[in-house]
Amino acid sequence: MKIRFILAILVGLFISLAGRADKPAYRIFDAKGKKASYKELLKDAGASQVVFFGELHDNPISHWLEVELTKDLFEIRQEKLVLAAEMFERDNQLLLDEYTRNFIRKKDFEKEAKLWPNYSTDYAPLVDFAREHNIKFIASNIPRRYAAIVNYQGFAGLDSINAYQRGMIAPLPIKYDSTLSCYKSMKEMFTGEGAMHQTMNLAEAQAIKDATMGYFICKNVQEEGTLLHFNGAYHSDNFEGTVWYLKDYARKFSFDIRVMTITCVEQDDIENLSEENLGKADFIICIPGSMTKTY
Repeated sequence: MKIRFILAILVGLFISLAGRADKPAYRIFDAKGKKASYKELLKDAGASQVVFFGELHDNPISHWLEVELTKDLFEIRQEKLVLAAEMFERDNQLLLDEYTRNFIRKKDFEKEAKLWPNYSTDYAPLVDFAREHNIKFIASNIPRRYAAIVNYQGFAGLDSINAYQRGMIAPLPIKYDSTLSCYKSMKEMFTGEGAMHQTMNLAEAQAIKDATMGYFICKNVQEEGTLLHFNGAYHSDNFEGTVWYLKDYARKFSFDIRVMTITCVEQDDIENLSEENLGKADFIICIPGSMTKTY
């Protein structure tokens, strides 16, 4: 009897340790916190005209899943798939076109384009896939020098730019709703004692980025295709930011648009979605907080 008792304890301990050995890299949840599958996410993405992938910039799971989703959507959409990204500014569209169309060499593109420091590990796989399969790739973001003008002078700072420069940003004046939580929280965070680049116009600078991305996404939407947009999660969380502007432009252009959002979050425990992450997107990719970083 005593031996059986000891064996039962050992078996229980073994099962417990075996459970701990299972360390998933991520879990997927729907907006309500119900566990979902990648298959479900892909199905909804393939049925959408625009898919926002809200990444954590330094998270390897975010970047890996971006590549996997791109490959799988290409299998579904083929030539009707379009890629777009916050990480490329409008004044780099020509270089991006030349590279993805095999007109210029990789080393020339990487030398001349304004690339993020983590480009080679995190975004080059996406751009190179577009080049290999002749996929259109949209540089959706405002040139940072114009966002800087708004940061220091507000929207009025853009009044003096010429017609050519205006062609690289959303049509002026842009609509701005300061009550949206993504901008309201930025205003509330500003104390006047932050870093030099943090001014009282930081929310407006964020808005001009969102508006520009939303506008150029809208201009490249295909009725029967899917546009997959990569951006920092903050730009699309809670269906605000860039998503809000995209839908506003779609209303102005008088067409309905099917939008799906994905966001990435980090939690210590990924078995259940925390209350604060509920509703952030149509699909929430929950990643362990201990995940290694790409930079």
